Amino acid sequence: MWYFAWMLGVTMAVLLASMSAMMCDAKECALDEARNKAADDPRQG
Repeated sequence: MWYFAWMLGVTMAVLLASMSAMMCDAKECALDEARNKAADDPRQG
């Protein structure tokens, strides 16, 4: 029955890696969007 724990562990590791990659990408996109919005803001400068 050890293989059930192994499969569960591998599945959880893959899900965690996937969620981590999505969160990192979302943060990066949010920063890029904020930079673009600040660069396009006519009130600055």
